[in-house]
Amino acid sequence: MTIEQKIEALLFYSGEPLAVKELATILNETKENVTAALTTLEQALSGRGLRIIILDDSVELRIAPELSDMIHGLEREERSRPLGKAGSETLSIILYKGPVTRAEIDYIRGVNSTFILRNLLIRGLIEKVLNPQDQRRYLYKPTIELLAHLGVSKLEELPDYESIREELDSFDSEEKAAADEIV
Repeated sequence: MTIEQKIEALLFYSGEPLAVKELATILNETKENVTAALTTLEQALSGRGLRIIILDDSVELRIAPELSDMIHGLEREERSRPLGKAGSETLSIILYKGPVTRAEIDYIRGVNSTFILRNLLIRGLIEKVLNPQDQRRYLYKPTIELLAHLGVSKLEELPDYESIREELDSFDSEEKAAADEIV
């Protein structure tokens, strides 16, 4: 596999921007080699359905702009479908535990939540913000529109918010203690 193929796979898998430095670390390559490979990959994707978007030190794999009308049609269709069990489950985690990382959501659910998160973002139910503890990662949190739709003005007004939050915090403490014992 070439470095370009590996970068393409990593960007596809992550579904969100990755720093060039992070790509270099993952691939055990220099930042210069990754930058050169990104240029090659960008040229290889020219005229195809995907594009490499580079902003500052972040890179993301996105849909080609000329396909935006088709994609917007699919998004409208997707928004009109019911949320489903997986969407409700993920939304509950974000409401009661958020702001929360995708990794934490995946751990709680036991499955990859990338596409569910994308669906919730498209619907405007959640938003992603930079994690102040790790600028390479995002946190997911509910939007004001979601709270308004649920008829609450703050998270604490959600049913059993305090008891569920305490239970989640207790679970986190137990998991952390168990992990510390292993180490």
